Amino acid sequence: MAGAASADAGLACIGVLATSAVSQAVERQNNALSSRVLTASNPERDMSIAEPVLKAEQITKQVSSPEGTLTILADVNLAIAAGETAAIVGTSGAGKSTLLAVLAGLDEPSSGRVWLNGNELTSLNEDGRAAVRARHVGFVFQSFHLVPSLTALENVMLPLELTGQPNARKTATDALASVGLGTRRTHYPRQLSGGEQQRVAIARAFVSRPALLFADEPTGNLDTTTGARVIELLFELNRAAQTTLVVVTHDLSVAQRCGRMIRIEAGRIVADGLSADGRILAEGLAADPVTAAPLAPPQAAAARLEPERVKS
Repeated sequence: MAGAASADAGLACIGVLATSAVSQAVERQNNALSSRVLTASNPERDMSIAEPVLKAEQITKQVSSPEGTLTILADVNLAIAAGETAAIVGTSGAGKSTLLAVLAGLDEPSSGRVWLNGNELTSLNEDGRAAVRARHVGFVFQSFHLVPSLTALENVMLPLELTGQPNARKTATDALASVGLGTRRTHYPRQLSGGEQQRVAIARAFVSRPALLFADEPTGNLDTTTGARVIELLFELNRAAQTTLVVVTHDLSVAQRCGRMIRIEAGRIVADGLSADGRILAEGLAADPVTAAPLAPPQAAAARLEPERVKS
């Protein structure tokens, strides 16, 4: 499963590519919510949300292993409305990243159906799913996945150019400025700190104004202070863009910034409710390091983000 998760993360750029052939080229370069908490005895959330931007029905994901068939996801049902912020939480190995990959069309379920912004991903081939991602989805991943041979500005321009958007350079320049990196646009990823690289990735994710943004452990490779700043920026930009945000995390402080928390255990959704129920929903997270205290509300995040020096 670790190999599958790594492969999923390695496909970060696919969300901005229109065809799998182009995707491979880039790879080569390198809030109507119920207040109740649903338990394992009743894991299905109300699926009557009008025209959800993201919907999954009876999703199962199984893979073969030397020990036999391994079930990673089991009968997952989920609906997320436009404009919602939802955190998928759980311990390591619970199936969080695999669920994100299936919801985004980066991986196929063994059975079940997924709709993204009205498109049934499970009825499309890889080229079709890539085209939907290019039009509707942005990604922020733990390992940044910037193209090392491109500058910060060129990385942010990439999804715009691949989809034929006009004024790509100006739009990307403005996006970098919005994350506090206007003076770093000509720097290559190796010349940027981890926090700066993740901010470039955030600018790239938002630059095409996607309907849905997926973030998979966005602070996983950052220290606590830098991670808090990046999360503050992510949520501030998300509010401004009114994008639907789905965050996969084991960090309760990140999850509590979302309006909704979905807890997954052994591939099954065992709780789904308002983030105000976070301490209940987060039961079972003790095996992973979490911070119970929520972050301070965002206030002009980009203005406070000083360029970080790369450690020598």
